[in-house]
Amino acid sequence: MKTSIKIFAATLCGSAMAFVPSNSDFKSTALNLKVGETAPDFSLVDQNGKTFTRSKNKKPLVVYFYPADSTPGCTVQAKKFQEEIKAIRKQYKADVVGISGQGAESKQKFAQELGLDFSILADEGDAVRNAFKVPKAAFGFLPGRVTYILDKDGVCTSVYDNLADAASHIDAAKSALEEMNASSKKGSFSLF
Repeated sequence: MKTSIKIFAATLCGSAMAFVPSNSDFKSTALNLKVGETAPDFSLVDQNGKTFTRSKNKKPLVVYFYPADSTPGCTVQAKKFQEEIKAIRKQYKADVVGISGQGAESKQKFAQELGLDFSILADEGDAVRNAFKVPKAAFGFLPGRVTYILDKDGVCTSVYDNLADAASHIDAAKSALEEMNASSKKGSFSLF
């Protein structure tokens, strides 16, 4: 049954993508958490059974919501974040969490398949997705694919919404982190 749901979702996603603009420019909807707003606090379990709490995180954070574990687009997106996770941590002193509605067991399998060493969080019941007001995609048939960049205080500095181009979320996240990094350096003062 789960396999048939995944196949249906992947097929629907592929069919619906034909109607999604391929433009990968910044997109935001009225439903999203807005730039300048503090992200809702949440605590979710990751693929290793550890609880991640947003408010306990004291560094910039990439929070990306994706439709489902082990689907083609979501696999591409997770692999791309995995390829960049060391650079994101080193260059921007930031971390990444992925969130979708499947349970911890699904997260564990997905993370093992891809060798992920960042947290993917189980949001069963979509409470966190709803708190962030992530819009549905593909005419309301699929959970949306949206990436939020939060500063060290949990304030949203960027929103990127693009279901069709999963890989573009990584470049959008890095650009937003770079901009945040540049802004913080401009604000620092040194006598030497």
